[in-house]
Amino acid sequence: MSKKPGSPRPKRAKANRSKPPARASRAGKAPKRGKAKAASANFLPTRDQVLEFISTYEGTPGKREIARAFRVQGPQRVALKGLLREMEEDGLLERGPRKKFSKPGELPPVGVIEITEQDADGELLARPVNWQSDMAPPTIVLAPAGHKDNASFGIGDRVLARLGKAEEDFDYEARVIKKLGMGAKTVIGVLRAGPGKDWTLEPVDKRERGDYRVANADIGKAQPDDLVEAELLSPTRHGPRAARVVKALSTMDDVHAISLIAIHEQGIPVEFPKEVTAEADAIKPATVRGRTDMRDVPLITIDPADARDHDDAVWAAADDDPKNPGGHQVIVAIADVAGYVRPGSALDGEARKRGNSAYFPDRVVPMLPERISNDLCSLVEGKPRPCIAVRMVFDKDGNKVAHEFMRGLMRSAARLSYQQAQAAYDGKAPDVPAQITEDVIIPLFKAYETVLKAQGKRAPLALDLPERKIEIGEDGHISRIREVERLDSMRLIETFMIAANVCAAESLEAKNAPVVYRVHDAPSPEKLTALSEFLQTLDLNLPRGAVVKPGHINRILTTVSGSETADLVSEVVLRSMAQAEYNPENIGHFGLNLQRYAHFTSPIRRYADLLVHRSLIRALGLGPNIPKDGLTPEEVDRLAQTAEHISGTERRAMMAERSSTDRYLAHYLADRLGSEFEGRISGVTRFGLFVRLKETGADGLVPIASLGGDYYHHSESLHALVGERTGMMYRLGDDVTVRLEEVAPLKGGLRFELLAGGRRADSAERKHARRDTSSSRSGPGGRRGRSPSPRSGRKSGGKPSGRTGKRKLSRPGT
Repeated sequence: MSKKPGSPRPKRAKANRSKPPARASRAGKAPKRGKAKAASANFLPTRDQVLEFISTYEGTPGKREIARAFRVQGPQRVALKGLLREMEEDGLLERGPRKKFSKPGELPPVGVIEITEQDADGELLARPVNWQSDMAPPTIVLAPAGHKDNASFGIGDRVLARLGKAEEDFDYEARVIKKLGMGAKTVIGVLRAGPGKDWTLEPVDKRERGDYRVANADIGKAQPDDLVEAELLSPTRHGPRAARVVKALSTMDDVHAISLIAIHEQGIPVEFPKEVTAEADAIKPATVRGRTDMRDVPLITIDPADARDHDDAVWAAADDDPKNPGGHQVIVAIADVAGYVRPGSALDGEARKRGNSAYFPDRVVPMLPERISNDLCSLVEGKPRPCIAVRMVFDKDGNKVAHEFMRGLMRSAARLSYQQAQAAYDGKAPDVPAQITEDVIIPLFKAYETVLKAQGKRAPLALDLPERKIEIGEDGHISRIREVERLDSMRLIETFMIAANVCAAESLEAKNAPVVYRVHDAPSPEKLTALSEFLQTLDLNLPRGAVVKPGHINRILTTVSGSETADLVSEVVLRSMAQAEYNPENIGHFGLNLQRYAHFTSPIRRYADLLVHRSLIRALGLGPNIPKDGLTPEEVDRLAQTAEHISGTERRAMMAERSSTDRYLAHYLADRLGSEFEGRISGVTRFGLFVRLKETGADGLVPIASLGGDYYHHSESLHALVGERTGMMYRLGDDVTVRLEEVAPLKGGLRFELLAGGRRADSAERKHARRDTSSSRSGPGGRRGRSPSPRSGRKSGGKPSGRTGKRKLSRPGT
């Protein structure tokens, strides 16, 4: 039974759920003996007969059971072995544990499964524990309660279950026979050939100390140097810890191996369940019925040159209202994902689980299937696409005086990159049609220049830290690392997206409708005190005892702009900030200096934006299909829970992106051992200094043990290490010269030796450092513990925030 797109999952009838799965005959079907040859001992079954026997056999038969069923004896056993091997090579059979055969993708009638998640309908979903196939594992749903332990089942539990074909949305339905306890801990690593029959698993996690032993019988189909997922076995009394390979993920030569490590480390879902892709494939494109026809408005998309999806388009013109001389009107049109991804659908459940898309140098893990993100909802040039748009009116001073939302059907007039849009405005883009330049781009820039006047008065936090982009060549390796140029075309789009987000929050508040706000709390009193004390060491003052606003910090940033301490002050200010998150309770956005703010502009890649769209549809009556597309009471009831969940998935994606970047940079630098680099101290800890290379933005550690024989005070308020005897001070933001001493590409670790940099602390700085209680000793006989190396990983909390290529959040930057 197939579902209609967007419809809630139909409930399975109780009568059907009460029947146990059908059981196959244990003996299987014996071959017919109509011919004398078939009755002889030399009979060899056909491929179809073997497959029919396996499908009716209860359990998973081996070669012995197949030979017995078809009365294969003597020399013909060798021929049968060859037939089974050919069928395996052709993908008709799979050889599982203990040399048992099954059809690819099929599960035995009884097996061990692990509960992995709970869907939007409350169903517990599971996967087979010993899944060795290259195919995606089948979807398994637990049957309703009937076992005494059923109520206590949860994610991570393993159960022995009877498995039968499921009706409707799943591949199998499981009826619990016995609860086995929690699943084993898994680890991602590279399988190395070991001595004798044992293998070694080298973990990729920086926090893992030491390798694991893998028995030859536990490697499955993995090959040497494969990236694998393994489960940990009971620790042995002597020798290395033991593990068993669950599945091979890729070879380390694969272009996707580096990002795949980060993806699996963070548990980011990659493959879409079959019911989700089927639902997406069945969707029909939206029409103009019930929508505002905007196809004649020359909206254009302006994105990075390598963007795969386009979910926002813009247009501007001088306001023709005589009451608003010098004013402008701007339209921001956003892909109408809510028209395709409806509450209660399989698409919606998967999008909520993922929370957001994750971006890596070599790939994107999307929140929605490509049928949605790259086709139906991508604002492709020249194609009609549904949208939710906001028309904003600004006066001559850049103040917004009015706005209105509409649900329309648009057609993008042009797809431009940031560079093309900038060049067109500068008169240097012959590839951009003159009409687009005159009618759209120039009015957009004029409106942007006007809006900047009001933005200057609002004074958002003016941290504009450098961003680097890693470019991957066709061979799967880094071709170059470049600093992203900040163009006015980028700031234009960011400014109009922020304005549209504000409009969404304001309209929902005016209707007392639910809002998932994007909130950014002010720095905590403790962090403000620490920031103030630090700035005083530079003869800079931050108001104490008063409410600190972004404008106060901006004045300090302006004061130090262009000086030697500019980068240092920017780094310390950044570390003082709270982290932005999603919340149905509004506390404002400190960084943007806005009272109300909600993400509205990227529903293809952020679930929060989709919720805002649904709330707008319901609150403003934006047709068509308001009841189906709008926010439901059930969603409202769990809005706080959803906001917390998607805040977590956002952090998860950021951690995976940073981890991937670290490993790519380590691979890039692996053949430059012994080279000298110019860098800047990006982190100061009691066990050493983190240095960010100016050339690539890669971060590495200078262990405190390598700084020379002195007793170093770690001053948290100065963000520095200060030598007791020599007075040498190494401070956050200082320029240094380092030599690359060690690279651990698998874990993304670098170790440097400091060659030059630092300075003599003055007497006041030395006294200040002594007052701090944290101190570390370096040099012969003075090491405290062991300094972390790239092989063993860094101590928790030592890595500075703001990695290469991820110094700013993606558009609109907040």
